[in-house]
Amino acid sequence: MPSGVFAVLDDIAALMDDVALATKVATRKTAGILGDDLAVNAEKATGFLADRELPILWSITKGSFVNKLIIVPVALLLNAFLPAAITWILLAGGCYLAYEGAEKIVHFLAERVGKKPHAAAPAQAEKPASGEEKDKVKSAITTDFILSVEIVIIALGAVAEEELSVQIVTVSVVALLATVGVYGFVALIVRMDDAGYRLMKGSAENSLLSTIGRGLVGALPVVIRVLGVVGTLALLLVAGGIFVHNIHYLHELLPNVPASLKEFAIGLAVGLIIVGVLALFQKVRRTPHPALPDEQSANTVDKSERTL
Repeated sequence: MPSGVFAVLDDIAALMDDVALATKVATRKTAGILGDDLAVNAEKATGFLADRELPILWSITKGSFVNKLIIVPVALLLNAFLPAAITWILLAGGCYLAYEGAEKIVHFLAERVGKKPHAAAPAQAEKPASGEEKDKVKSAITTDFILSVEIVIIALGAVAEEELSVQIVTVSVVALLATVGVYGFVALIVRMDDAGYRLMKGSAENSLLSTIGRGLVGALPVVIRVLGVVGTLALLLVAGGIFVHNIHYLHELLPNVPASLKEFAIGLAVGLIIVGVLALFQKVRRTPHPALPDEQSANTVDKSERTL
């Protein structure tokens, strides 16, 4: 009996060693997308009232956990039984990220030239704060879902040659670390001004701590603006990377161009195409259709009959 227990413990120790090594490899391969994930989600989690930042961030974090609970088992099942579907899922997610990044750029440029990018903008401005919060939280969770798919797929690819048990534990650990690490760091960023205010309040006016506090308070708006730019660029880079790595023609296109520049350009191009197609579709839907000649004559006859 004791020998059986020791054998089980030895198997568990060997599994943990394999998982630790595989997790290290997978984390290294997902480091780039984790950085993009941080920039995107930090940008989406800012811009709220100070007393609403942490509750909203917690809502997004819970949504991210739910995303991982859905994505990890589905990815493992697809990888085992229908691996080709993973590529199509990634491409669909890349289209969404490209659209979101390009839409932000179009919106920014439209504001700078004094034009409204959407006809529905006045109605959006009249929304209550709670409605705006729900929309932003929903958008953040949707974007997190796409980025989480990319993270899980990359982590799964890094351990594709390992046993199934190692794959399951490794991908689960990477997914958990992604959520805890990213949103934990985002929480530190969004509360940076609060920490600075506490330092200023609890120290002498010209002390080092007070100076650091003023620096934190003054730096937060700059950090938020930078994160907004970096987050938008990250959306397009991730989208372009998905297209380049999964479409052979794009992978071989312009081999002398730096990879990051090519991925950004492709992501932006795809995003602008989708933005344009959706804008055209909305315009067509809003355009009233003129009555056909037969319908006009029928309406005229009907009116004359009613008059008689």
